[in-house]
Amino acid sequence: MIEIQERKNGVSFLVQVLPRSSKCAFAGIQEGIIRLKLTAPPVEGRANEECLEFFSELLGIKKGQMSILHGQKSRKKIIQIDGLTREQLEARLSLMLQTERQGEGSVLKRPRDRK
Repeated sequence: MIEIQERKNGVSFLVQVLPRSSKCAFAGIQEGIIRLKLTAPPVEGRANEECLEFFSELLGIKKGQMSILHGQKSRKKIIQIDGLTREQLEARLSLMLQTERQGEGSVLKRPRDRK
């Protein structure tokens, strides 16, 4: 499962991004780290922006509640979400992972990439 840290104002978790992929989508979990494919290149913060946008849409939260605490120029990042508890994040992620495993569509693709 995903390693989630509780922080003063919310929660944080590790993400490894794979920029310049053919699609923007969830790519699995490895050693407690979410792997995320991004179409954006790692130039001028575009991959960071797409990463935050993906999680915002996926989890149903505002982008303003999210930030990259560490890893602005790295493939491994620590994402913080303000105003969310560990239990709330776990529930949202597990529901989406369960739906994906049951083959009920590509829930873990960015909404505009779903077909």
